[in-house]
Amino acid sequence: MGHELVGRGEEKVIVMHNWMATLRSFEGLWPFLDGETFTYAFMDHRGYGKSRQIQGSYTAKEAASDAVRLADHLGWQRFHVVGHSMSGMVAQRLTVDFPQRIKSLVAVTPVPASGVPLDSDGLALFSSAVTDDGKWKEISDMITGQRLSTRWHEWSLRRFRESANADAVRGFLRMWVETDFHEEVKGNPVPALVITGQHDFPAFREEVMKTTLGQWYQKAKVVVFQGSGHHPMAEEPLHFVAVVETFMRTQSGACCCASACTTA
Repeated sequence: MGHELVGRGEEKVIVMHNWMATLRSFEGLWPFLDGETFTYAFMDHRGYGKSRQIQGSYTAKEAASDAVRLADHLGWQRFHVVGHSMSGMVAQRLTVDFPQRIKSLVAVTPVPASGVPLDSDGLALFSSAVTDDGKWKEISDMITGQRLSTRWHEWSLRRFRESANADAVRGFLRMWVETDFHEEVKGNPVPALVITGQHDFPAFREEVMKTTLGQWYQKAKVVVFQGSGHHPMAEEPLHFVAVVETFMRTQSGACCCASACTTA
């Protein structure tokens, strides 16, 4: 799978992007990551970015298997996984299908394993956004609480259009709308950090996360980013790096100091 490596640390991390972006959505974080402790593999799903020419069925199982194949290619036996939005669902699939490989789960404004069922109007909106720029920007504005600049939405849309295959985008839409494997997740022992944004669309807010992933995982912690919508890595980048890396250190034995491990 197409990917970018950042860092050279002993702790390995696979990071997966959302439905409306590629691995480049994390690019702004790269200068601030702890590359001495962690090695990050930012992965593009089939049909997106560096994997744009790779076709598939665009299911959670397939995408999870792709992530493990990438880990095998890199020689990583165990790793942390970070999944944003639709990839939060893929990351949950990893903890079900490959629990022995996963050190910890970081689910960022995730689609729960039960999916996000849409009514007819919602499905029409998201389906139209695959090719309609106006609908895409309407969704982008909605999931960030109408708080971000028009220029940011336009910049994000331009990068998306240049990098994503429409068939893959439609396929992954079906995945996160129609898939439900939450019964398989219940009781999962993988340590989980769930990040949600105060200004996100209601389906991704704290109350939903606490009643889904917060209950399904034995060791789950839900953290709310007060200044963020659906994209905390872009809206609160320094806070995002601090929270995620602190959590992963506590799950790896690599915590640098006691005070850092008590910060969330």
